[in-house]
Amino acid sequence: MATRDSLQPSTDPPRCRSVIIGGEALEGDLAIPPVPRGLIIFAHGSGSSRRSPRNAFVASSLQQRGFATLLFDLLTEDEAADRVNVFDIDLLARRVHEAVHWSMGDTETAGLPIGLFGASTGAAVALVAAAEPSSQVATVVSRGGRPDLAGAALEHVRAPVLLIVGGEDEVVLDLNRNALTRLTCPRRLDIIPGATHLFEEPGTLLHGAVLEYRARAPAEQDRRLGRDLLP
Repeated sequence: MATRDSLQPSTDPPRCRSVIIGGEALEGDLAIPPVPRGLIIFAHGSGSSRRSPRNAFVASSLQQRGFATLLFDLLTEDEAADRVNVFDIDLLARRVHEAVHWSMGDTETAGLPIGLFGASTGAAVALVAAAEPSSQVATVVSRGGRPDLAGAALEHVRAPVLLIVGGEDEVVLDLNRNALTRLTCPRRLDIIPGATHLFEEPGTLLHGAVLEYRARAPAEQDRRLGRDLLP
């Protein structure tokens, strides 16, 4: 499959379609640019859904740079009504794992490098999913996340990890610094000056939206962390 080398924003709109994932028939929204460079699967935080406006904004920015995106509900409506499920990191990670395997079998996304993007508790979900021995995830990006909630899984993540935290989000920043020391994979902590937990300050969400890992073929051993910033 052809890949996109240029990081310049695309003027062509992505092709969008609704999808159903896994045995629980979870609803998702898949967007694929004309020449996709990779697929980013979103793990939303507790109390959120695939319709999160912040994740939708980030997804749009990534689509413009040639990334396919998949935003999906991690729980059914009945499951989400039980607050225990909302914070069940292992359950939610299994759902992300299912989404990864679904994407590997879909005709439009099979063969694309896969990245996971998690916000808040979704960061822990993404990391636990990436720590699975059979994981095919190429990278994990956390924005304002709680990687500490991944627990012992942190030591088993092999894919490169980028942690993005607001400079004014002091408690979460400390949690991310501690998690960084527990990760054994290639990792980096990026601090966005002036940003608080939800990146509501002008320009801060846009700044964090395009930080990503430039993945090469999974078999290569010289993967490197990088970031693509809007001009």
